[in-house]
Amino acid sequence: MAAILTKLSKSYTKHSNIFRYMSNVPENTVYGGPTQQNPDKRVTLTSLRTKHRKGEAITMVTAYDYPSAVHLDSAGIDIALVGDSASMVVHGHDTTLPITLEEMLVHCRAVARGAKRPLLVGDLAFGTYESSSQQAVDTAVRVLKEGGMDAIKLEGGAPSRISAAKHIVEAGIAVMGHVGLTPQAISVLGGFRPQGRNVLSAVKVVETALALQEAGCFSVVLECVPAPVAAAATSVLQIPTIGIGAGPFCSGQVLVYHDLLGMMQHPHHAKVTPKFCKQFAQIGEGINKALSDYKQEVENRTFPGVVYSPYKINPEEIDGFSKELQKMGLDKAAAAAVEAADNFETGKKI
Repeated sequence: MAAILTKLSKSYTKHSNIFRYMSNVPENTVYGGPTQQNPDKRVTLTSLRTKHRKGEAITMVTAYDYPSAVHLDSAGIDIALVGDSASMVVHGHDTTLPITLEEMLVHCRAVARGAKRPLLVGDLAFGTYESSSQQAVDTAVRVLKEGGMDAIKLEGGAPSRISAAKHIVEAGIAVMGHVGLTPQAISVLGGFRPQGRNVLSAVKVVETALALQEAGCFSVVLECVPAPVAAAATSVLQIPTIGIGAGPFCSGQVLVYHDLLGMMQHPHHAKVTPKFCKQFAQIGEGINKALSDYKQEVENRTFPGVVYSPYKINPEEIDGFSKELQKMGLDKAAAAAVEAADNFETGKKI
């Protein structure tokens, strides 16, 4: 029996590295008892509450694919939000409304594979949770089970949204709320318009945030509201607020990956990049230059060249290869092979 157990243990160790490190792995193992956690490895709701209690700022970035998730992971970002803004930033739509649940799940899975440390939060797409609380729970379950997320985010405001948040929490799923400018509601709001700029609107922001807290949300996003309104909401809530275009008084901040990197230099993207977004880099300029340089070097035949053609064949093999081609009646191919070998030896331009 001991030999069998040893063999199984070795097999498990060998294959365990292929499993993705999910940040929603339980903090305490069921059979092994409590285990000490490394806070640098992953972010949980508990660690977020600790940061909030200490007054430490929470960082969140919206990402949509594996490469961006890896960058977030390396940078030590607390929360990776797979936002429905992918509809605009990745798919090129003018609003967040067209993206489907199936498309969101693809983005969620990609981010989940790349981000081992951050808490993973997935947006509920428009049309996937408004009909009933049961629909909302069913969609949230899919986002966790099929998308590999740790929590979901939904845009709250109407009583039905608050109820949906409550039912999702009761189903055992962590929920992040979202108030202020709620992009899924632009049909009602009349476009992408800041909220909380008059007394009634400002009070509504605070009341909605409180209602989401009461429903069990672990955090609330405040989008495009005046800083004093965000400060009021943050001070009255016991859960962290994450600001986006809401001033410096929130518990944390969120920006879209592409926006903060200045990644897109396309007129469409310029149209949808919000005013509140600071570009911490102008990656888009570097991308454009790299693509232009690539195009130019391919066109003038300087790339790939000898340096980036690393796989060699010795002269004897080339001679034999050429003869075999000639036997097959492929004289042109044989001549091309010999000429290419000669050019590589002399470093001639193609």
